[in-house]
Order: sequence, then structure tokens, then C-alpha cells
Amino acid sequence: MLRSIVTTLVLAGLMQAMPAAAAGIKVAVVAPVEGPFAPLGKQIVDGASFKAGDHGSEIVVIPETCDAAGSEALTKALLAAGAEAAIGFLCTESLDATLPALAEAGVPAITLSVRSDILMEDALKHKWPLFRLAPSGKAEADAIVDTIVSRWKDKPIALVDDGTIHSRELVEGVRAALAEIGLTPVFSDTYRPAQEQQINLVRRLVKSGATHVFTGGDRQDTAVIARDAQGEGADLVLLGGDALNAADPVVPLVDGVLAVTLPDASISPEGTPFADGMRAAGIEPEGYVMPAFAAVALLEQAKDRAAEEDKPLAEAIAKGPYPTVLGLLSFNAAHERAENPYRLMQWQDGRFVPAAAEGNNP
Repeated sequence: MLRSIVTTLVLAGLMQAMPAAAAGIKVAVVAPVEGPFAPLGKQIVDGASFKAGDHGSEIVVIPETCDAAGSEALTKALLAAGAEAAIGFLCTESLDATLPALAEAGVPAITLSVRSDILMEDALKHKWPLFRLAPSGKAEADAIVDTIVSRWKDKPIALVDDGTIHSRELVEGVRAALAEIGLTPVFSDTYRPAQEQQINLVRRLVKSGATHVFTGGDRQDTAVIARDAQGEGADLVLLGGDALNAADPVVPLVDGVLAVTLPDASISPEGTPFADGMRAAGIEPEGYVMPAFAAVALLEQAKDRAAEEDKPLAEAIAKGPYPTVLGLLSFNAAHERAENPYRLMQWQDGRFVPAAAEGNNP
């Protein structure tokens, strides 16, 4: 708790002291403008455009089709835009197609969505200037393990998954990491997903003696488990992963359900003033809006540093940290976010909020 307060105060001071960008930057925003992903693309464009207006930066929207057929046109459009950097990239296919050309042109790229570890390995191998604001593939599991070790080390824990590839891999990764430090769950199981009730699972959990449960399933299944636990009078503390941060299902989440997920930047101390400004302008700061805003803010600061130090923009991006609405952003040697962005959140009164301090936590 103290650490989060100190970080917030430091960040607030840096943002207030941060000089206005000396000159704007021309940024290509690669995002879908039609099709099923268009709403997500609009979030990226809205966030980037709102930030660009502060310092005279220029946004060039490059339509992203997310298929191999449009890769050549995407690459040509990016190179023709004359942008100094590119952000967005919802799809791995887009980066696969354009990164070699962007590297040759000296144009760094920041993806807000792609989490492929293989792609990042290729980027490092070929020295492509790719940076990732989206968390890495193992960041979620690492944060879950940290939460269990720091809060549940002396509790009888259970690990359950829903049988899907993502859920099983996530739970197995958590299990393996806990085993390395000598923590063994008292119960492990795979439940059948998308069921109207999970009473049998709840009863097996209670019989095992487990009181604290990590479920690798989605929001709907976790909501059903939490509801049925209440109905059975079972005192179970439930923890889920980032999958819980989704649209509210038919069965609402019960207050107190925990999730290791990405916090909502629009309600953070550093993000709220900007989110309020967006709403006043008719933009709802949801989804990729705040990350896109942060990416442009980072690029504007990095361009100033690059000019001051007479270095390429990619080198300045890698230096950091830069204060943004997502917090202090910097990248490690693998061009991933240096600090794991996942946080422990708790469902309360219809939204996820920071979890209570350890002394007050179940």
C-alpha cells in the first residue's frame, strides 16, 4: 500500500514538472476502421488523437485488416505516411508483415495489443524496433503467483481450470511456479465450462478443505462459482485472472471476487483528469483509449530526449521512464514493460477497484 502511494506521488510530481513537448511528432496509428474490430480501432484512434492535440502532434490513421492479404498494402501505406513512429497493431499478422520494412526505415513501433512471445523473440533477434505496452505472455501468471505467495501462503489453496488451452496453460504455469517454492494445492480439478450451476464443484472444494481458490476460467464461470458458493454457505475466496475483466455476464460477479488484471487507468489518480477531459469531448476512456493516449505521450517525450541527446528515437524510447496515464513507463532489454502492469483488483459495487490492503484482505 505504501509503495503504491509513493509511486503515485512521484508520478504526479513528474507529470506536473514535465515540460511541454518542444515539437510534435508524426505518428502512424495502425488500427481497424471497419469490420468486427472497428470499435477497438476507434478507441485507439480516439486516444491517440486526443493526446496529439495537446502539443501539435500529427496522427495518420492506417487501416489494419488483420489478414495476410492486406499486408502489402499496409506496409506501403505505413512507409508512405512519413511517420516518425507507429502505434496500435491489434493483430500479430500486421506486425509480422510490416516490422522488417519499419526497421529498415528506422520507424519504431509500439503495439498496444499483441502478446505473442514468439514475435518479440523474432523482433529482438532481427533487431526490429518493436516495443510492447501489452503485457508479456507470462506476466499474468507471474502476478498471480506473487499474489498467492504474498497473501495465501499459509492458506489451503485450490487450483481449477475450465479445460480450455489458455486456462489450462495458465493454471499449470501457476502450479509449476508454486511447486518450485514448496507450495502444493490441497485440491486441483478441471470443471466443465458454461454451465448454469457449479454446485458439485463448490461441494468438492469445501470437502477438500480449500478456502482460497484460483480459477483460470472466464468471467461467467467464475460468477457462477461465486454465486453457488454463497448459496451453499461456503466461505471461499475466489481469485481469477485477466479473463474476469470482461463484459458482465448473465450472472453478475459477487462483491469481493479478486482478479489479477490491468487496472482501469481512467480512475487512477494520474489518469482521472485526462479521462474527465475526454468525456467532456464526447470520448469514453475505455478499452484502448488510455493506452493509445499514453503511447503518444511517451513518443512525444522520447522525441524530445532523442533531440537533446542526438540519438535515434528508438534508443530514446528504450531509455525511459516516462510519466503517462498508465504510470511510469519504461522498457526492459526485451522491449517489454519493465514493471509488470497487472495488479490485484477486487470486484466491488459494479467495478474492479484496487484490492484491500493485506491486513484487511481475506
